[in-house]
Amino acid sequence: MKKRILRLFGVLILCLVGFFISKKINLNPKYEVGQKIDQLNGVAVYYNGGVGHVDGRQLTDDGYNIGLKYQCVEFVKRYYYEALHHKMPNSYGHAKDFFDQNLNDGNKNKQRNLTQFTNPSQSKPKVNDLVVYQGTLLNKYGHVAIVSKVTEKEIEIIQQNPGPFGNSREKYNLINKAEKWKIDNNKILGWLRK
Repeated sequence: MKKRILRLFGVLILCLVGFFISKKINLNPKYEVGQKIDQLNGVAVYYNGGVGHVDGRQLTDDGYNIGLKYQCVEFVKRYYYEALHHKMPNSYGHAKDFFDQNLNDGNKNKQRNLTQFTNPSQSKPKVNDLVVYQGTLLNKYGHVAIVSKVTEKEIEIIQQNPGPFGNSREKYNLINKAEKWKIDNNKILGWLRK
C-alpha cells in the first residue's frame, strides 16, 4: 500500500512538473516565439508559445513599462500606448489587477486612468475597450484583451498569449437584459475605456 501511494505521488509530481514546463515552452511548430500573427490598427500581436514564457521586459524610449514581452498585458498596454496615446499611472501588475473590484460600474479606475465597467454593465462594450478576465486555477494572473468589433449580439476580442494553440481572436455573445450589457463569459470581470 505504501509503495502504491509513493508511485501515485511520483506520477502526480511528474504531471505537475510537465504542466509547468509546457507553459514555458513552445509546443506549436507552426509559429516561432516573437512571430507577428495578427494586428489591430497597426499594432502587432506576437506569438508567445507557452503562456508562462517570458522574453524580457518591453520599455518605451522614455522608460514607460509596457510589460513582459509577448504576454497579454504587454499587448494591451502597447496598443493603448501606440494607438490611443495612453500611459497608465500604474504601469505594473498582472492582467487581473487591471480591474479594481472595489469600484462601481462607470467609475474612474485611477490606477489605469480609464473608466471601468462591470460585467454586466449599463454601458455597452465599445471597440478599443480593454477586457479583463479573472484568474483561474490554471492561470492565477488572469488575462486581458482588446475589443476589436461590436455588434448588437456579439463582440470580438483580439489577444496576445492565449496559449500555443489558441487563436488571437475570439467572439462572445453580447446579451442585453434589464437594461444591462453582459459579455457571455463568466471569467470576464469587466472592461476599461479611455
